[in-house]
Amino acid sequence: MSFPNPLKVQSLGQYQIFISYSDGTEGIVDLAYLKEKPIFHKWASPDFFNSVYLNQLDNSVTWGEEIELCPDNLYLKLRQLSFTEYNEQVSQLKYATNQ
Repeated sequence: MSFPNPLKVQSLGQYQIFISYSDGTEGIVDLAYLKEKPIFHKWASPDFFNSVYLNQLDNSVTWGEEIELCPDNLYLKLRQLSFTEYNEQVSQLKYATNQ
């Protein structure tokens, strides 16, 4: 199973990013829940947080060489789904199109 590809990511400041995917899903993801973890302390600098981009090699949401977030996990967060729930939805769609 594969997830939709991220097409665009943009910093909105205040630990929020806007992200859009190839299936039309798009929206704001709040990453503030990560800011207290040591690896994310660099986000306290607005310039660093605003430097977010999509890594073309693996589609990760990236800040410099230090921080990468999995686009699949961000997709699930945006859709407010667990992996199991997403997998069930994809399976149902595949079943419906094969009927």
